[in-house]
Amino acid sequence: MTKTDVTRRGVIRSGAVAGAGLAVPTIFTAQSAAAFTNEPTGGTVTLGFNVPQTGPYADEGADELRAYELAVEHLNGGGDGGMLNTFSSKALQGNGILGKKVEYVTGDTQTKSDAARASAKSMIEKDGAIMITGGSSSGVAVAVQALCQEAGVIFMAGLTHSNDTTGKDKKANGFRHFFNSYMSGAALAPILAANYGKDRRAYHLTADYNWGYTTEEAVRTSTEAMGWETVNAVKTPLTQTDFSSYIAPVLQSGADVLVLNHYGGNMVNSLTNAVQFGLRDKQVNGKNFEIVVPLYSRLMAKGAGANVKGIYGSTNWHWTLQDEGSKAFVKSFGTKYGFPPSQAAHTCYVQALLYADAVTRANSFNPCAVAEALEGFQFDGMGNGPTLYRAADHQCFKDVLVVKGKENPTSEFDLLEIVEITPVGQVTYDPSIFGGNLGTCNPGA
Repeated sequence: MTKTDVTRRGVIRSGAVAGAGLAVPTIFTAQSAAAFTNEPTGGTVTLGFNVPQTGPYADEGADELRAYELAVEHLNGGGDGGMLNTFSSKALQGNGILGKKVEYVTGDTQTKSDAARASAKSMIEKDGAIMITGGSSSGVAVAVQALCQEAGVIFMAGLTHSNDTTGKDKKANGFRHFFNSYMSGAALAPILAANYGKDRRAYHLTADYNWGYTTEEAVRTSTEAMGWETVNAVKTPLTQTDFSSYIAPVLQSGADVLVLNHYGGNMVNSLTNAVQFGLRDKQVNGKNFEIVVPLYSRLMAKGAGANVKGIYGSTNWHWTLQDEGSKAFVKSFGTKYGFPPSQAAHTCYVQALLYADAVTRANSFNPCAVAEALEGFQFDGMGNGPTLYRAADHQCFKDVLVVKGKENPTSEFDLLEIVEITPVGQVTYDPSIFGGNLGTCNPGA
């Protein structure tokens, strides 16, 4: 079955019932002690891949979808198996999930919360998706996670970096593999102090939604603790494409560091504008003017080109890592698509495998059994070293990479270099600091 066939399959499940404010299709079988939303009864199981196919994060979404398609191929026994061969859990055998062939449907989040909820709702109600995953925006992640909690399906977050996702907005049915803003700040601050000094004046440009807010807060808190002063912090619309009017005031502010709390196309455009204004060639307060990008990706670096040289940031994963899991994934992805994967692709591929593994270990598609299998799960061989899915907030804890733009890249993909692998202990925090209530798992029936 091709992707197009699956995407347009549109199977309508009968017997829809109302559950927690959301009409969800539910299947009851004689074999089920407790039915749950979209319990698979045939020979297939459907996953919902909800990614930004349009909008400012569309490049990330395209790579996420590539990764999901590769994960489905590997789960169904195709290709070389990728990380199934290096994953410390040996539950997955390449025969689908619990012997059921994996199929999928897709949706376009448009990097808009309402659109993302609508597409996720459609995949659950019309297509029978038992798990939703994807996204490249924390605003989207929080919205879809809440919907999945109401619907009674598991949400395996894609690329979402805001503290809120597993902080104040955490849900029992939601899980995040990607790191967060707090971890970026904790990893970056020592590197910035060592390279730029502790006497700095920073100006923040911040994407105007929850990811931007928590990233700005994390970087401000960590840098101010080491002596930096924050001169100003200005919010910018997610839809902005020309940042010239936001860059000009930086020159008059007395700041000697610009922190771009932007991601995807926003970061490419704002960094390009900053370089065009000559910021990187200036001296302010007797120091070379510097730019910091707290959250980096290979796709952003490619979009910004030579402008990223020497600029520090953090990332969840990078394709040049030499552990066995990373090498296996890069080989599989590169063979299929002809170029190395982004961190967005990596985290989405891993989330798909982690879900399938949890179902297999639980021997059940019931979301509450799956959640129990994920909580407190420790694993390795997936590209980030030893990793814990913390039970208290459903956040993964692992080492964090600090990177900078490479001065002499050897190819169009070799744009970032890893300068520090920050140990997990340095980025671990008490689960209570961001508030929120995990609540209880909802099976939906």
